[in-house]
Amino acid sequence: MAQAHAVGGHEKIETSNFLMIVLILAAIAFGGLVEIVPLFFQRSTTQPVEGLKPYTPLQLAGRDVYLREGCYNCHSQMVRPFRAETLRYGPYSVAGEFVYDHPFQWGSKRTGPDLHRVGGRYSDEWHKVHLNNPRDVVPESNMPAYPWLAAAALDPAELAPKMKALRIVGVPYTDEEIGKAGDEVKGKTELEAVIAYLQVLGTARK
Repeated sequence: MAQAHAVGGHEKIETSNFLMIVLILAAIAFGGLVEIVPLFFQRSTTQPVEGLKPYTPLQLAGRDVYLREGCYNCHSQMVRPFRAETLRYGPYSVAGEFVYDHPFQWGSKRTGPDLHRVGGRYSDEWHKVHLNNPRDVVPESNMPAYPWLAAAALDPAELAPKMKALRIVGVPYTDEEIGKAGDEVKGKTELEAVIAYLQVLGTARK
């Protein structure tokens, strides 16, 4: 009798598209919560590593340009915990390095090299030439050129609202820093901003 009841229950689920979809979504949601919720209470994933600072206004503007131009489509910012990775790029990435990134740029795509430890590896002038025409410094590169960045001026009025929004989600910007943000990027180009962003990547743990 019990077996017949169980078979009937399975048959009801398997023959109802709506019920099957609801149960699948419920199972996925439960499994996701079990994996994700504990991360919000682990110090290693919620606390910044020693030496990590929020992006300056210029670096923050550069990060926005980096996202706008789709650099993440070819470059990850995650050094994996494997010997070959750490020998090439440096210490493997940890969550505490990205607590001020919204969203973080880990990713898995590597048409180009990982950029997490690129900060300080090359000079500002090298980056300037590389972004203007990558093949001038890396002949085999298939990266597109970004010559328009040198002519595009940053809008100082955009920085304060962005920093206020980031403060809401936990980035510790002060009122003074937000108030001076516009002045700090006045007269700067998008090229200078992207270089400032690249030069800080991965430097907290170096």
